[in-house]
Amino acid sequence: MHYRLKHMKQSSIKIDVTLDKNKIPQQIRWTADEADPLLPKEAKAMMLSFWDGTDKSALRIDLWTKEMMVDEMGDFFYQTLVTMADAYQRSTNQKEPAEDLKKFAADFYRKSREMLEQTSMAKKP
Repeated sequence: MHYRLKHMKQSSIKIDVTLDKNKIPQQIRWTADEADPLLPKEAKAMMLSFWDGTDKSALRIDLWTKEMMVDEMGDFFYQTLVTMADAYQRSTNQKEPAEDLKKFAADFYRKSREMLEQTSMAKKP
């Protein structure tokens, strides 16, 4: 086993979060070995999930900065749900549940946009 580990490639992703005095994220930056590690990328939001096989539970970190707008959050969630559906289908070869998740994502996105429009119309004089 040690022989295989010595010959495996390792890759790292580093995430730095700057917090304000109230521990609210002000800035999220990340770098990855596979990208340019000297040029950190900025993000307004992030979701990171790990599966704990021992406890059979998902461990998550969800963060967003004050600059993350509601419409952007809707886009972020929609795109995340679609990519989750794609990953689920690739990992399980179960097309129908993946398609159901994509349908849910589209419905979620539509409702999110409708609510944004209603909110902006309510604010107009």
